[in-house]
Amino acid sequence: MRFTMLKLLLLLWVFSYSETIPTRAMGKKGGSIILPCEFTAIDIFHIRLNRQSKHILVYENKYCSKRVCRKGACDVIIKDLRLRDAGKYFLEIYYINAKSVLEPQIRTYQLHIYDDISVKIGERLKLDILLPDAHQVMHQNKSSMEWKKVWKRDSKRRVHVAHDRLKDCDGMLTIKEFTADDAGTYRVLDYEGEILITVTVTDEKRTEFYSS
Repeated sequence: MRFTMLKLLLLLWVFSYSETIPTRAMGKKGGSIILPCEFTAIDIFHIRLNRQSKHILVYENKYCSKRVCRKGACDVIIKDLRLRDAGKYFLEIYYINAKSVLEPQIRTYQLHIYDDISVKIGERLKLDILLPDAHQVMHQNKSSMEWKKVWKRDSKRRVHVAHDRLKDCDGMLTIKEFTADDAGTYRVLDYEGEILITVTVTDEKRTEFYSS
């Protein structure tokens, strides 16, 4: 009896743990992404999408023209992706069984947004990437495999930048007088080490494409 109970508790723990593992999704700025619910119950009557403790309205019109729409049973499609859409999402799926509302099924998603931009040497580079949950920004120069930390927010909300040309203002990371050494890939990580944003920057004099 004790062994059977132990097996049951172990199975419940494994199931509970697996539900907390986020589904990772990646989309390009300006494009679309689908957050799949992978839930087939036919009695779903409501879904609720949350991010950073804020409710996001999901429009249910079949021909939805809004940015965030319900698709199929409970999938969510996000259109016209922006860098600030990156982060963790929680989808609560409510359904009816025997004429009663059951506890919601919860799905978790980690959304990674990427973009490619080109900047002229000597101009100002502006990266709208400093999300509230951003912990650090890493840079990989186009001629190196090494990742260098160029910005960090510590537990006291203090911000550290790598050099004087780099500025942090109103959620924008700015490099004045962009140089060839500033080109490459910029990666934003959250406090759990998850990738939020990847931006690949090239100078307009070059035609090579550098992927993250």
